[in-house]
Amino acid sequence: MRQLDAAGLNTSHDEGETSARTVVINTCGFIGDAKQQSIETILQFAKAKSDGKIDKLIVMGCLSQRYRDELMAEIPEADAWFGVDEPEAITRFLGVDYKKELVGERVLSTPKHFAYLKIAEGCDRSCSFCAIPLIRGKHVSRSIESLMEEARKLASKGVQELILISQDLTFYGIDIYKKQMITELVRQLSDSGLFNWIRLHYLFPTSFPKDLLPLMRERENICNYIDIPLQHVNSRILKSMQRGLTSPETQQLIDRFREELPDAVIRTSFIVGYPGETEDEFEELIAFIKHNRFDRVGVFTYSHEEGTNAYTLVDDIPEEIKQERAGRLMEVQEQLSLEINEQLTGCQFKVLVDHAEGDFWIARTQYDSPEVDNEVLIDRKYKFIKPGQFYQVRIDRVEQFDLFGTPVV
Repeated sequence: MRQLDAAGLNTSHDEGETSARTVVINTCGFIGDAKQQSIETILQFAKAKSDGKIDKLIVMGCLSQRYRDELMAEIPEADAWFGVDEPEAITRFLGVDYKKELVGERVLSTPKHFAYLKIAEGCDRSCSFCAIPLIRGKHVSRSIESLMEEARKLASKGVQELILISQDLTFYGIDIYKKQMITELVRQLSDSGLFNWIRLHYLFPTSFPKDLLPLMRERENICNYIDIPLQHVNSRILKSMQRGLTSPETQQLIDRFREELPDAVIRTSFIVGYPGETEDEFEELIAFIKHNRFDRVGVFTYSHEEGTNAYTLVDDIPEEIKQERAGRLMEVQEQLSLEINEQLTGCQFKVLVDHAEGDFWIARTQYDSPEVDNEVLIDRKYKFIKPGQFYQVRIDRVEQFDLFGTPVV
């Protein structure tokens, strides 16, 4: 988008309907639901092109990286298909000269007060269910120097919250520095003083860096937020998933988080319906969630992805059983989330206001990431509130995934 803007083209980040005559769709090819959503979006705009509502349709990203030939044959309305690392080719196709000096500059598709910073691409893990290494390739870290430069540019645009992402943050630096460097990168970002909040997403549980938690504990601008996809707890399933941890080791890791960073919330995700998962193994997972009372939980039903190691297994759990287990898990988590939130009534928090929606300002605490976690709802009668600003808020009442607050002035 930055390359196109520099060439004088008007770009915008839309979902669904758009007035643009040229549409570029960025796709996901990770799991079945995401693939289906991507295909439905492509078909929607393929029809729009057939109806003369748009002139050009371009598809990029993971789905076209993985299934380019098949998609080209099935959806001829698309003018071009690009993979995951072809920005230069896309700009050339649109008649724009790709300018190397603009690499690292961005047009934000998020609100201007927070931004994601991707610190690496690809993954060296061998999780049996995951197609990411097939699509994105091996782990490739960006240099600390390039990341700090991009961070400075983001801060100059008014970014208050920087969210570090990659397929695996904990592996960062091993390929170029020959050791884990995520803690050093976070330390430099913290030292820079550029951001009020620094948030870490997608920390892999195996070989979790020992020096990261003490740094998070001592720095106020690093959010007390641990996002760590555990995927399961049963040792047999974890071994089949090739996760590198046993059930006792997983519990030891959670205990370590609670001991070293007691104020942190833990966000995690689980897969249900993995090949061969028995009812007892699923119940073990439910008991694990109840015991640890995770603050934030997401659940996926197992998606049988060709090319992965698990694809050699029999996908023997019927879809209705997968969905039923996912529903039961989330029922447990909804109750836990309500109980945890009820303890927050009367407490005060520093919140960052994201936007207005209906009768409320939508805000977040440091314990909540955009779009996936709790929101703090503040009545819009408080006219002085502005998106992108921080405020102190007292929590008056709560629901499973929402907090309702009043500004403290």
